[in-house]
Amino acid sequence: MSTQWRDIKPSDILTSHQAHVLRQRSDLMGAWLLLHCWALIAGAMAAFALWPGVPTFLLCLVVVGGRQLGLAILMHEGSHGMLFKSRKLNERLSQWLAAWPMLLNMHGYRKRHMAHHRFTRTDQDPENYLYTPFPVTPASMTRKIVRDLVGIVFLRTQLGIFRFVAGPREGRFGRLKAFYGGPLLVYALATSAFTAAGGLHVFLFGWLIPLMTTQQLFLRIRNIAEHAAVPELDNPLRNTRTTRANLLERLTFAPYFVNYHIEHHLMPFVPCWRLPEVHHILLEKGYGPDMEIRDGYIDIIKLNAAA
Repeated sequence: MSTQWRDIKPSDILTSHQAHVLRQRSDLMGAWLLLHCWALIAGAMAAFALWPGVPTFLLCLVVVGGRQLGLAILMHEGSHGMLFKSRKLNERLSQWLAAWPMLLNMHGYRKRHMAHHRFTRTDQDPENYLYTPFPVTPASMTRKIVRDLVGIVFLRTQLGIFRFVAGPREGRFGRLKAFYGGPLLVYALATSAFTAAGGLHVFLFGWLIPLMTTQQLFLRIRNIAEHAAVPELDNPLRNTRTTRANLLERLTFAPYFVNYHIEHHLMPFVPCWRLPEVHHILLEKGYGPDMEIRDGYIDIIKLNAAA
């Protein structure tokens, strides 16, 4: 049985006019979000290229790692068909500029993610395994963070994805080609461009290392913030969490309004940049006391390292 909208429906919260306005997508806004994300990445990598050293490398770890998570969030937006109003732009640009640089395939992700929305925090939720281990002990959380920051989790994850995609021998090449063809093309082009410019080290230190380390940490904290250690698994206002985020947290753990996660689950037809409006409406209508809302990601880490 689907858990989506079982107890509370969008029509319980929004007027028909509000629903109409909030569901409107924008090609201009979609282009701006992608441009913003890639501009921050390019700026941080350019700083490292011009002034290579520890400070600019640390800048890449924070900014590029955070925006790499941002690309994954924008791919997620595309999987809902909401990054662009134009379906053609949504499908192509979400793949080329968000999914493939992150070694992902939006179409495969979409099938899995729609099941997550339909069966949130039930045994049928394909993403439930991300949340069930929590809360953990402080020592366990520390080990997880260290494994993220040294690249172990990234390598394990990529190996697991490869094995899953490869599957049985029959049809293996076709599956691998469909999943990895795009990412391989993007990385071949990027490697060639950086090599031709004499800046392969910039690609390594400014992109690959953040991808394997800080991006993985930011992804973990974002994941547990959304659904781990929630108070009620069968309550749509409390089996998902909204986290208030400051500027640094929006740069790292919560790019592009992903912290408004109750709002997204209640109304997955609303583009991410309109979710603050949904949050405001929910509070205005008195739902705030019933919602699982936390103040900041330090609070999230403490909550999930309290076993």
